[in-house]
Amino acid sequence: MDKKNYYVSVQSKTIMQHQGDAAYELEIEATPEEVIKLKELFEDVEYAEELTFSRAHFPGIPYHHDKENDAYDSYLKNVYQTLYSLGTDETKKHIQTMNVLD
Repeated sequence: MDKKNYYVSVQSKTIMQHQGDAAYELEIEATPEEVIKLKELFEDVEYAEELTFSRAHFPGIPYHHDKENDAYDSYLKNVYQTLYSLGTDETKKHIQTMNVLD
């Protein structure tokens, strides 16, 4: 299947076909199936964010000793790895500067 350009905002968890639809951070080239996978990854991040909500009310728990935050970090890393693999050259360069890949 042919790949199309999509415009992605990790912050708002959106994937758009048209560049001017809303603000975005990264551009990717993906098939419809790859876009579906990315949407599922965003849903995983959203779920993990909800789990970390209650932890925010207990500041005595260090971030690095919290399995919910570990899950959130893992899901977000998966998002960035997928964006890197689908990304344009500019997107790949930007993600490399973020030090989020293994």
